[in-house]
Amino acid sequence: MITGEIKSQVDRIWNTFWSGGISNPIEVIEQITYLLFLKRLDDEQKRAESRANRLGEPVANPIFPAGFDPKGRSYKDFRWSRFTGFSRDELFTLFRDHIFGWLREELPKQSTGEESSYTQHLKDARFTVPNANVLGTVVDIIDRINMDGRDTKGDLYEYMLSKLSTAGTNGQFRTPRHIIDTMVAMIDPRPLESICDPASGTSGFLVQAGEHLRREHTGFLTNAKSLHFFHQEQFHGFDFDNTMLRIGAMNLLLHGVENPEVTYRDSLADLHSSEEEKYDIILANPPFAGSLDYDNVAKDLLSLVKTKKTELLFLALFLRLLKPGGRAAVIVPDGVLFGSTKAHKELRKIIVDGHRLDAVVKLPSGVFKPYAGVSTAILFFTKTNSGGTENVWFYDIRNDGFSLDDKRAPVGGSDLRDVRERWRLRTTTELARARTEQSFCIPREEIAANDYDLSINRYKEIEREDVDLPLPEQLLDELDALEAEIAEGIKELREMLQ
Repeated sequence: MITGEIKSQVDRIWNTFWSGGISNPIEVIEQITYLLFLKRLDDEQKRAESRANRLGEPVANPIFPAGFDPKGRSYKDFRWSRFTGFSRDELFTLFRDHIFGWLREELPKQSTGEESSYTQHLKDARFTVPNANVLGTVVDIIDRINMDGRDTKGDLYEYMLSKLSTAGTNGQFRTPRHIIDTMVAMIDPRPLESICDPASGTSGFLVQAGEHLRREHTGFLTNAKSLHFFHQEQFHGFDFDNTMLRIGAMNLLLHGVENPEVTYRDSLADLHSSEEEKYDIILANPPFAGSLDYDNVAKDLLSLVKTKKTELLFLALFLRLLKPGGRAAVIVPDGVLFGSTKAHKELRKIIVDGHRLDAVVKLPSGVFKPYAGVSTAILFFTKTNSGGTENVWFYDIRNDGFSLDDKRAPVGGSDLRDVRERWRLRTTTELARARTEQSFCIPREEIAANDYDLSINRYKEIEREDVDLPLPEQLLDELDALEAEIAEGIKELREMLQ
């Protein structure tokens, strides 16, 4: 957890950009990211120099080489420890005319340990800090923040991302951290399992999957095989927004994942033969952007379900990407659960009869405010290619710990701990729960008989209490008495006015 002091420093950075004319929160984060990356590069070179000194050898493939850039500036001046010592005007000129071009054009070509997914996405990056004063103030603040620990760096970036309070394009919006944590805990990623988010955005699901692995599988990173897999092969994110790719890649880097695969891809348009049955886990909150033209949808998805609805196409994509035995936890709009079109029913039938639908967890309708008020649920399913659904576990989350208005202020209590605990019991004691409770199980046969409707209200039973009501004659007598009392009161008022 970052301290209140660090939060106040981040708030100062934010206010500096806003007062300088940059009000788009995504643009603010992107500009801060360039500076954090430059600082990280210097930290990496310092570690390399320390190792080389201990071994009495020169630094192999230094990030900041000897010599000068094409414009005649020494690469030594690019190092954060030296860069921060210049005057504000010199610092602005140095970053705008030299460092930024080096980050965007030269660094990706260098054969260094820092040739990462973040570096790959700098090609079309833009430097938009308006003036020397803004840049100098932000650099001074960043330089004073102690970011030695991985947790501090990661939490600092998460705090910045929490300021994204406007919806993105194409139906994208940031998934609340506590909802991500719940989904990750329930899907329980394990070492050597490949994890994919085909609509990764800021990479929140991938980041929290990595944190879950570190927390629940202590010591797995001391094994050479699992360490290499964690940094090079475990995390895969796709998006078609280059700004989001840069932010997502930096989010993973600052959380200690050295080289995740965070790549540009229109997940619904590209053919998926090279990705088919490649991943053990899918964690996602795909955009609900309405409809696409058939020409813009990959044919292999249309062969599974012919539809223009993006939410259905993403579900078809998840089924193609998962390995047999692979698990998915994905957020869908409520319409997916009960939609009456042929495509809706076919896809639900495929998941229930062709694979194993494990659970449907209903989310409160205000969970994505202030972005959107759409009603959603989380689907948990396992790809089997041979069926396997016996009972589907339903849970109705009524309180996620925050108010359900635009303010989303913390409130007392939360169902999230309970949903995790009951999830572990879904094949045992949960089977006996009554349908009047917050969670219960429904057999596959009943779901099939209901056109594969997966809405919790279809199966939930309302418990009605017997109430003893007065007889009609008694109610009429009480009304007569009330009318007489009112008439008497009016009479008294008239007398007082005379």
